[in-house]
Amino acid sequence: MSKVYVGMSGGVDSALAAALLVEQGHDVLGVYMRNWSQDLPGFKCPWADDLADAERVAVTLGIDLEVWDCEAEYRATVVDYLVDAYSRGYTPNPDVMCNQTVKFGTFAERAFAEGADFVATGHYARVEHGVGGAPARLLRSCDEHKDQTYFMWRVAGSVYNRALFPIGGYANKAEVRAACAERGLGIENKPDSDGICFIGPVGLRTFLLQTLDRRPGDIVEWETGAVLGRHEGAFLYTVGQRRGLNIGGGPARYVVRTDTQANVVYVSADQECSALKTRELTLEDERWIAGERPAEGTYLVRTRHTGPLREAQLRYADGAAKLVFPQDVPAVAPGQSAVLYDDVVCVGGGLVSK
Repeated sequence: MSKVYVGMSGGVDSALAAALLVEQGHDVLGVYMRNWSQDLPGFKCPWADDLADAERVAVTLGIDLEVWDCEAEYRATVVDYLVDAYSRGYTPNPDVMCNQTVKFGTFAERAFAEGADFVATGHYARVEHGVGGAPARLLRSCDEHKDQTYFMWRVAGSVYNRALFPIGGYANKAEVRAACAERGLGIENKPDSDGICFIGPVGLRTFLLQTLDRRPGDIVEWETGAVLGRHEGAFLYTVGQRRGLNIGGGPARYVVRTDTQANVVYVSADQECSALKTRELTLEDERWIAGERPAEGTYLVRTRHTGPLREAQLRYADGAAKLVFPQDVPAVAPGQSAVLYDDVVCVGGGLVSK
């Protein structure tokens, strides 16, 4: 019988994960990670309600539930990271960092220090544990739409060797909800969380304007250099964005570039604009699950969650990892993750460089 610490968020997925672990005969301890409890103007943080849901599920399953305060780590490595990245003209993904530094960082390290054999979460992913000390292999979940390996590429295979993902084999969320109902967990109708958890319905734009100083500047047409309007800060915009430009009248326009130093946002009305397409991405801050760079060659690449998997050549030049696509693909905002797959195996990836 293995001792398993399971992260319980108060949601449907982690509730079923905990139930399955109990059914499999593990010695299970539930842990609610309190990552953020701060209310924002217009948004009351739902952490207490989520904790109450997790407690009810734990009681139903007959397991203990502990609350671990992870706010300091979360603020430093997720919230502050997001704000800093936007201020420098990058478009970060906070869920990627949360998995690395909190869920498979702080949580896993403390669990193992307390004697856990494994940690478990409700992630939509699968894992094949390595043999003889080899790193684990992270596999996409059976539900391609819900697959979360895109957010998990920065975690080392040595950590995944001691991780379990009980719901990774489910075909879709409807099956997960039905399985919760069958077990009487009382959580099956809870809606999915949407967007960045600590921002909620306030929205990213409002959060950034509350956090960073407004810097009015020009919105400029890419092709002509004509000033089309004004903005409140170039950090508010990302490549490919169409909504929220407030230029007024005329055709729809798309952000093709932001310059946070000059505080200029460049836009184009041409959907075929060359600046909105690319055939090559350079990666920075790489992480590889096996612990070393994979061989050059053809891989499947995903550049946004639930986005299409596209073939690309991985090449190394001047010390940098580059992805070369056989045809034009939509441009990717700097700071976003480019995640590589060898068939269903998540190899790792990097952040898209400027």
